[in-house]
Amino acid sequence: MRPGIVAFGLDKEPERPAEGHSHDGSQLQPRSVRRPSLHPARRLRAQARTAAAPRSGRFHSRRNAVRTPTSRRRGAPRSLAGPRPGAREGVGRRGFLKSLPVLGAGTALLGGCASQEGAVTGVDRVLSISLGQAESHPSYGSLVSFGERLAEATDGRYGARVYANNSLGDQQETVQLVSDGAIDMAVISGTQIENSSPRFLPMNVPGVFDDIDHQNRVMLDDAIVGELFASLEPQMRLTVLGGYTQGSRHLYTAQGPIESVEDMAGLKIRVQESEIFLRLIEGIGGVPTPMAYSEVYTGLQAGVLDGAENNEVSYVTQRHYEVAGHFTLTNHLIGFDFLLANTDLLEGMDERDSEALRETWAQTQSEFVEIWKQETEEMTRQMLDRGVTITDPDPEAFAPIIEETGLSILEHPDDFALYDAIRAAAEGGDA
Repeated sequence: MRPGIVAFGLDKEPERPAEGHSHDGSQLQPRSVRRPSLHPARRLRAQARTAAAPRSGRFHSRRNAVRTPTSRRRGAPRSLAGPRPGAREGVGRRGFLKSLPVLGAGTALLGGCASQEGAVTGVDRVLSISLGQAESHPSYGSLVSFGERLAEATDGRYGARVYANNSLGDQQETVQLVSDGAIDMAVISGTQIENSSPRFLPMNVPGVFDDIDHQNRVMLDDAIVGELFASLEPQMRLTVLGGYTQGSRHLYTAQGPIESVEDMAGLKIRVQESEIFLRLIEGIGGVPTPMAYSEVYTGLQAGVLDGAENNEVSYVTQRHYEVAGHFTLTNHLIGFDFLLANTDLLEGMDERDSEALRETWAQTQSEFVEIWKQETEEMTRQMLDRGVTITDPDPEAFAPIIEETGLSILEHPDDFALYDAIRAAAEGGDA
């Protein structure tokens, strides 16, 4: 375990790539950071200047401070807030895992069963899809829609059922279950797939994507990602079909706003199991704290964590605003969740059905980008309604460290080749 890193909920220390430097031995030079020009919070701040009934949240900006009146509320009482996000009712995970061979090999049994939530009915084969997010997350509705479209595109030969909240197991488990054919498909974080194959590392580097439109163009460009997405097939029998944007990721904390690197000193920030996140939080002065996603709420509530990082949608749908009411627009990474499918499943399909599945997914993925933009704005409004303090720090407070962290971890020629290809796909690419 590296000094300064606190780990919770991990069975073992994740493997770390070697300390990075340029593949030719030269020192990497920081690139300029591209920051989205109009986050919904900035639009809402402008509206707040003339609004007759301003919202209860607050905007903080070191460059142009504009505040709306505050009625601070950390969240509804627990009796009104419902079950903790990630909690499951009914059949436990052990029961789900016992049934997984049936899901993978005989999901046709689910077809025509109108009582199954998140499932297309009246089809010959219902594909199981594992999702870590809650049913309130936009990715859940998108996957349900994907199943309906797939049923139509295949004339009822295939549909899908979505299992939310990691009900089939955590992400590390579901990767193996999809590989084994016990689950048909799963949505997996970029850092989790990076742990399975370091070749995906450049896609998780801060600054590699300008925005979610640039990201989507890359993920649909077979010339850039085609060989990479098939690279897990020989050894793991996994095929990457694409995935969902995670949007821009930001910091949020329990005790107060973050306006500078100095404000991060000593704060325990939850991170994913990724060298990038470990280095990034260390670089801006915090203590990176790996922890299972399902434990973040209670970790913040108990004071085991001082903060975490994620996008606006996850922050609201997981109700983390109840225990961490300060949200800082650091824009340190544009993340991506990858959709994995069992390779044997795809190869066993009729060619027209396999093609229909891929085309249906590409359409679903692109539409989700527009959904995400709308959801981000709506979640920002909800954050303010719930009394969240949104801080918009000077970009120069974090940008140089974020950029340096991202580039310093690339060390192999293939990493730089993929990075440059992604940058070239940006509008007016600069690679």
